[in-house]
Amino acid sequence: QVQLVESGGGSVQAGGSLRLSCAASGYTYSTYCMGWFRQAPGKEREGVAAIDRDGSTSYADSVKGRFAISKDNAKNTLYLQMNSLKPEDTAMYYCAAGRIAWLLQDGYDYWGQGTQVTVSS
Repeated sequence: QVQLVESGGGSVQAGGSLRLSCAASGYTYSTYCMGWFRQAPGKEREGVAAIDRDGSTSYADSVKGRFAISKDNAKNTLYLQMNSLKPEDTAMYYCAAGRIAWLLQDGYDYWGQGTQVTVSS
């Protein structure tokens, strides 16, 4: 049974940092592409960052230079380091595992339950 569990969310002031983690189990972790998505109230879910099997990464323009996605295959864990946070980064953040390392929801087969990030001005 595939399971993705996010952690690390919380409330911070603008300019602060958070690191999200996503612990994976139930499948061969290194064989999947991984991504982070977020959904703010009243908005569509959007792709934030993705990492391919070979470690190559892609980011949404809104987070380039501020966020960094990484993974530890030995620990079956995905990370999202978020720096210089802005109020517009406030959202529920989800990790996902799938076949294509891109910022669209299609192609991701497994999803976590999400972790809330709130950034105050």
